[in-house]
Amino acid sequence: MATIVLRVRLVGGERLDVTFEGPPDIGESRVIDHVVEILSEDTGVIRARHGDRLVVLYGRGVAAMEVAPRGAIV
Repeated sequence: MATIVLRVRLVGGERLDVTFEGPPDIGESRVIDHVVEILSEDTGVIRARHGDRLVVLYGRGVAAMEVAPRGAIV
């Protein structure tokens, strides 16, 4: 299971680092594509972690996203 760290900028301007675990048996680049596909849908929602908390990101609230290098603050 590939795990990536995403730095998300919300529509309101806030930034948030979250950890997303992709489906089993796919690589990191495919996980990124998977997240982009989900969030580009009108009803797109992903579950991620911010520290010890579960965070649900709605595609409508995400303004931008970048894949953070290892060592991002979560």
